[in-house]
Amino acid sequence: MAPVALAAAEQGSGPPLLILHGLFGSGRNWSTLAQRVAASHQVFALDARNHGASPWAESMSYADMTEDLLAFQAARGLGRAAVIGHSMGGKAAMLLALHHAEAVERLVVVDVAPVAYPPALAAYVQAMRAADLTGVSRRAEVDAQLAGAVTSPAERAFLLQNLVLEGGRARWHLNLPVLERFMPDISGFPAPAAGVSFGGPVLFVAGERSSYVRPEHRPAIERLFPHARIVRVAEAGHWLHAERPDAFLALVTPFLAGAG
Repeated sequence: MAPVALAAAEQGSGPPLLILHGLFGSGRNWSTLAQRVAASHQVFALDARNHGASPWAESMSYADMTEDLLAFQAARGLGRAAVIGHSMGGKAAMLLALHHAEAVERLVVVDVAPVAYPPALAAYVQAMRAADLTGVSRRAEVDAQLAGAVTSPAERAFLLQNLVLEGGRARWHLNLPVLERFMPDISGFPAPAAGVSFGGPVLFVAGERSSYVRPEHRPAIERLFPHARIVRVAEAGHWLHAERPDAFLALVTPFLAGAG
């Protein structure tokens, strides 16, 4: 399947840095942090396929997401880039580094490990698809419909960033049918061939209150990324970059500058 031309918000100058958001997100979620990192890098906050302003496609496999990234780098003539990836974006970033090491200068993986997880977020996709958008004029109307399946107000607010209200109608900015169909793929992690690893510098940044990066994941991390360091952000969950941006940047900025 041909790669899609990813949308991206660009700012700053210097060595290139790609930022890859997680499931249901967009590059816009990273705009504040991107602005701060742009003091030293040419930052591209990308929208994944079927998300944000990027085109929709009939696949959401990591192989296709990786090809999208390679095509983006080639179209911009970027050469090797530093990459930050959160959750789904972190998996795409890891696979880019593992299979195309020539494209990745260094890698920051945010609160995810190179393992398969239960498809816990499938219920979120189903709830968004089931929401009746007929006559909706306010986000609060859809928030009430999602409350049964998505009990956290913060998580509902995050999902509702994808609700577009224009021209007297409401629609989702996400390709929900494809996301639902590929949820097992998104939750999984395609195992690289035996012996494949990425020898460049890698920083895994996990939330102290998150269960996405656990001690039992360390062998897989060290096998695939022999020079990886694992650090944790105190009092932070899965969206640690949004919850504790200063603490996150205090760890990531020196790493991007070459310290480790």
